[in-house]
Formats: sequence, C-alpha cells, structure tokens
Amino acid sequence: MATEYEPVIGLEIHAQLATRTKLFCACSIDFGGAPNSNVCPVCLGLPGTLPAINEKAVRLGVRAALALGCSIRQRSVFARKNYFYPDLPKGYQISQYELPFSEHGRLEVELDGASFTAGITRVHLEEDAGKNLHGIQGASAIDLNRAGTPLIEIVGDPDLRSSEQAAAYMRAVREVLMAIGVNDGNMEEGSFRCDANVSLRPQGSDRFGTRVELKNINSFKFVQRAIDVEIARQTAILDGGGQVQQETRSFDPSTSKTATLRSKEDAHDYRYFPDPDLPALEIDTATIERERSLVGELPEPRRQRYVREWSLTRAQASTLCQHPGTVEFFEDVLARFHEPVKVANFVLTEVLRGAKFHGLDAEFSVSPAQVAELLELVESAKISGKQAKEVLALVEAEPGASPRAIVQQRGLEVVSDAGALESILIDLMQKNPKQVASIRAGKTNVVGFFVGQVMKATNGSADPKLVSDLLTRLLAAPE
Repeated sequence: MATEYEPVIGLEIHAQLATRTKLFCACSIDFGGAPNSNVCPVCLGLPGTLPAINEKAVRLGVRAALALGCSIRQRSVFARKNYFYPDLPKGYQISQYELPFSEHGRLEVELDGASFTAGITRVHLEEDAGKNLHGIQGASAIDLNRAGTPLIEIVGDPDLRSSEQAAAYMRAVREVLMAIGVNDGNMEEGSFRCDANVSLRPQGSDRFGTRVELKNINSFKFVQRAIDVEIARQTAILDGGGQVQQETRSFDPSTSKTATLRSKEDAHDYRYFPDPDLPALEIDTATIERERSLVGELPEPRRQRYVREWSLTRAQASTLCQHPGTVEFFEDVLARFHEPVKVANFVLTEVLRGAKFHGLDAEFSVSPAQVAELLELVESAKISGKQAKEVLALVEAEPGASPRAIVQQRGLEVVSDAGALESILIDLMQKNPKQVASIRAGKTNVVGFFVGQVMKATNGSADPKLVSDLLTRLLAAPE
C-alpha cells in the first residue's frame, strides 16, 4: 500500500516597495524603460561606489511588517549574500540575514469559509537583481533596470499544507500590502512574486522532508499548479524508493512541468557577512509609531465589519475589499447615501463594470457623488431601478454631468400620475379581454403582461408598483 504523504509548504514572497527610486541609489524604478536606461555606477556595482539607504523604503518596510504582525528590531544589519549570476553585477546581493529589521509575525487567512493562521518568520529588506533576456538575436542579454529595486522579502513559516492554502496565503499578503500602500500588487510586471518551498513527509510524522524550492512564480493560479506538480513529482520519487534531492526548480506554465535550475545551496554557501559599506540600520520609536498609525484597517477586519455592521454578504465584502480604490469609492458613496446594501449592489453590478485598475491606481467612469445622487433619485421614486442604469450610461458619456439634471432635461422621471396610468390600463384591459379573464381566473403571472405594456407605453418611466396596485383595484371593481 502506498504511503500517504503530507505536504509541508512555506512561501518566500518578494514584494517591490512603492518608492520612486532604488534601494541604494537615486535611479528610477519606473517599469517599461529601455533596457539598461535606469542604471548608475552604484546599481551597476562599479568599483569605488557606495550605497546610501532609501529612507522611504525603510518606512514602507516597517509599515508592512507591522501590518503582518511582526515585531520591529530597532537595530538591524545589512548583509552581503554572495553568489555569481549574470544579472547580479556586484557578485553579491545586499540583503538581511541574521539580524533582519522584523520577525515573528502571523496572518489570518480565509479559505472556503474557514480560516487558518500562517506564521511569518521575518520580513527583511533587500535589493532586486537584474533580468536575463533570452533569444535576443540568438543570444542572451541582461537588463539591469531592476537591479537595486527595493524589495521586502516575507519569509513564511512552513505552515501551509496544500496548494490551495498557499494560493490563499499569497492572495492575503498581497491584499494587505496593497491596502496599506506599500506594494502595487502588479504581478505581471514582477512587483509581487514568490518562491515556494515544498517537501513531503509521511502522514503523522513531525520531521520535515527534503525541501525543493520553486523559483519566481508570479500568479496565484501558477503557484497552485506548480506546487501540485511538485507534490506529484516528489510522491512518485518516494513511492519508487528514491530520495528527493534538495534543489531549486523552475515552473513552466505552458507545460505544467518543473525543471532543475541548480542544486540548492544552504545559507552557509552564500557566505553571508555584514556589508562593510552600510552602517547598522537604526529605526527609532517615532518612525515605528508613525508607520503603525498609517496601517489603518486591514482587509480582513474590514470585510468582517462590512458583514457585521452593514449586512453585506461575505462575497460582496470580499470583492469590495480587494482593491483600496474600490474601498475608497464605496465608502465615499456611503458617506453621501447611507444605504450600505443598495450602494454595494449598485457599485458591484454597475460601477465596477466600467472601472480600470493598474497597480494601486483605480479609475472609475463616474464619481461617488454622481452615484449617490443617482441612488437618491431611485430612493425617492423619481426614477426606477431600470432607469438608473440608463441614466448611469448617460452620465458616463458626459463626465461631470449631474444625474438629476439629466433626468429633468430628458423627461425621464417616473410617471406617478395615477389618473394618467389608470387611463392607459383601462384601454389595455379593453383591448386584451382574454388576459383580464386569465388574471381573474387566478393566473397572477399575467399581471406582468399589463405592467410591461404600461412601461412600454410610458417609455419605461411608469412606477411599476403603482401600475400593479392600480391594476389590482381595477380588476376588483364590478364588471
């Protein structure tokens, strides 16, 4: 009988900090520039250059660590992580190892209606490497624009037990970092990615198996697929009597296969030692408290509050809290029109269809003030719900237009003149005696026919409830 194995998974998440310049020099970190255009002697690692720390990167790193429940070490040390790779011009990466600036965090993660806690070993600062470009006129080239880009590495404890948990954890970390303005979450541009450490052990064992690292995964879907593939690969090796080798592997989404990159080095192989060009990093109490005040309400507590206080569904709250721009828009509308469920429904079904997101930026086709005004028109029965969608389209076509003014100019107000509607209904009843007889015989679904005909006759501006009430009264009258 085959042995049952338990996966043991830990993620190392690399998140680019939302600064304008690199970690140790003044070069821009703008994405999409010509290769090797955002470089200088410092990030190229030329002899005689000296790094200087980016203060904003430190502050953002502190904010992220606090949001992830970490304690801050007020005196930390930068280290040189030595390895030779073409995209690392200095021959070492400036990172933190023995004395990172934060450690011992935790994150509550929701998955399929339940929650689990994942520990965080540490959050530390480091610079990014450059990028190898292959297939350039039959050769490989190196773009060093990313070299020196400020990152935090979030080293997770090996607390994850499935690929689903890993993807949910990665998603939760991204939501937190975006909510506090530390990272733009742009996975396509490489500003949020992870390495996944995967091992297997027999069910019930408390000893870890041999760990394999899956490198540079930039998608929730891919991290789940890569881990599942690796679990299957390791299971086959162990079931066949073999031993899993410690190594670093890549994942190819097009083939759903992993491949060996290099045998995995241990920490001593990197020959970490304190960087002699950088003094110890001192983080004062005032900085810590200032960044703590900027963390604000995090996505999961916010979701719970939306459900508890405003009676939204968990699904509604989850969608609204996925991007800080959506949160701001929703709460801005709510400050003007305090009907949470109605606002949530309209924002989710109508407003988000025209929204555009790029990183931390969010662009909406209408303003919160326009949406609040539109919902007030519906609430006061000036227009129907169906008309609200039509007015929204008109407002989107005329930026800055007032929904109330558009309704007035185009004569879109709901017809609530009982006398006028009654005349239309009497005419319809005279022309459709069979339908009248059907309703009187108990076929109430035919009522919709008359309501629809009245709406058609009034170009959709009749109050459907009033029409239904009038029809009921007319049908109850003696024949």
